[in-house]
Amino acid sequence: MITVDEALAHLFRTGRTTGSETVALTAAAGRVLAGDAVAGRDQPPFASSAMDGYALRAADARAGAVLDVIGESAAGHRFAGRVGPGQAVRIFTGAPVPEGADRVVMQEDVAREGERITLADTIGESDHIRPRGVDFTIGARVAAPRRLGPSEIALLAAMNLGTLEVTRKPQVALISTGDELVMPGDDPGPDQIVASNTFGLKALIDAAGAEARILPIARDTDAAIAAAFDLARGTDLVVTIGGASVGDHDLVGPVAAARGMEQSFYKVAMRPGKPLMAGRMDGVAMVGLPGNPVSAIVCGHVFLVPMLRAMLGLGAAPAPRLRAVLAHDLPGNGPREHYMRARVEAGSIAAGDRRDSSLLSVLTSANALLVRAPGDGPRRKGDEVDYIAL
Repeated sequence: MITVDEALAHLFRTGRTTGSETVALTAAAGRVLAGDAVAGRDQPPFASSAMDGYALRAADARAGAVLDVIGESAAGHRFAGRVGPGQAVRIFTGAPVPEGADRVVMQEDVAREGERITLADTIGESDHIRPRGVDFTIGARVAAPRRLGPSEIALLAAMNLGTLEVTRKPQVALISTGDELVMPGDDPGPDQIVASNTFGLKALIDAAGAEARILPIARDTDAAIAAAFDLARGTDLVVTIGGASVGDHDLVGPVAAARGMEQSFYKVAMRPGKPLMAGRMDGVAMVGLPGNPVSAIVCGHVFLVPMLRAMLGLGAAPAPRLRAVLAHDLPGNGPREHYMRARVEAGSIAAGDRRDSSLLSVLTSANALLVRAPGDGPRRKGDEVDYIAL
């Protein structure tokens, strides 16, 4: 068996980045920026008012001053003239500051009668003007790689970028194996169960920025598994679920080997998730996950998501680990790295007491995986421990 870190290193070498494509800004949310995005304009493109009020010369901004209102500047409709001594222009938030004006007085600090205003003694010192380019200027960059969320999309729109170069989504084929499986909504036989792992993994993979395609269940024959591999051609990553151990009905490894798979490893010193294989087959990466539901989902968080992030160009790094204090004592850990379903609340972490790797209901109540190193000794309430957020 190899360690989790060694397995991750193999997976990072096994995966390949997927290249880039150009998409419309409206389709870029959640994608990974593949090339630097460069601003084509200043923001704002002119000095603008930060308040509703009156634009005037700073030299005229004194308590009790009486000024003539000579026009109006609104968003999208600037005042075309120039503000001179003793003059003011009605202005609204976001509107261009007229030529000659270098101060905006808030409307609350002004008394108006007809086309004249009188400044109050509360006008303060602020000019209430946003300078041209105060947000960003032409040539400003959003550096790649970067996962694009709502804030980034808004910024890129303000930069006047209608299209973006993004990393192509890794295409992932998901293959569940086993005579005992049926799809959700089917009518299981007396000895069958529903293929749940596949759908949880698809959700996890899609959320990581890839695109998972669920293939038909592969029955426990060489021919069925080979046919599933044929259907997976053209993808960037093939993920099998179940059949990766060494039992009489575990056929994924032998069938993959017969197709020339260059196996990187088999078995990882972790729990849950020991029976895990990886390599390259038919020119693409292949990962064989264990069949137990919790094992498959845990391996998805520990291995698949970091691997996909590397394929997206976001760097080869393990899942981020956080720290919390134990809410209770824990006995010493065994020889394998242990990922315990746990719940973190207010900086305190409590491990669940039901650890069977077939129990999905326990996983749904967890929001963390408490990580125990191999051979980690007994831990006491109040000790700090590592965890991965779910």
